[in-house]
Amino acid sequence: MIVSLTVILLCQLIGEVVVRGFGWPVPGPVLGMLILLAVLSLRDRVKKTVPEFGRTLDSTGKGLLAHLSLLFIPASVGVVQRLDVLETQGVGLVVALVVSTFVTLVVTVVAFVVVSRLSGSAMENAHDGRPGETP
Repeated sequence: MIVSLTVILLCQLIGEVVVRGFGWPVPGPVLGMLILLAVLSLRDRVKKTVPEFGRTLDSTGKGLLAHLSLLFIPASVGVVQRLDVLETQGVGLVVALVVSTFVTLVVTVVAFVVVSRLSGSAMENAHDGRPGETP
């Protein structure tokens, strides 16, 4: 577990160092996740040399996900500490949240419809949609 937790935190650290070093406008942990994705894609090769690496990395990741809600406590405390900002900018924040949620839903629906039309055309030719019949 220590090795896999070290790998996860090392990927985040590398991402943070690269982002700050190059001045990229991307959060360091996001680049760290991409690096971790690369590590995980190469995991099968590493499993041959360190057999327990894959198993412990999976269990450590599941353990972190099980307690993910604890990571929202600092953010909640930060919001409570800055209630003055929430009071002055609250309406703008609510409008931004509602509009961005709506735009996200619309874009998701449009993407789903486009993908379903592109992939569903072959399915529609095979099955005309009457219940009880198989193609």
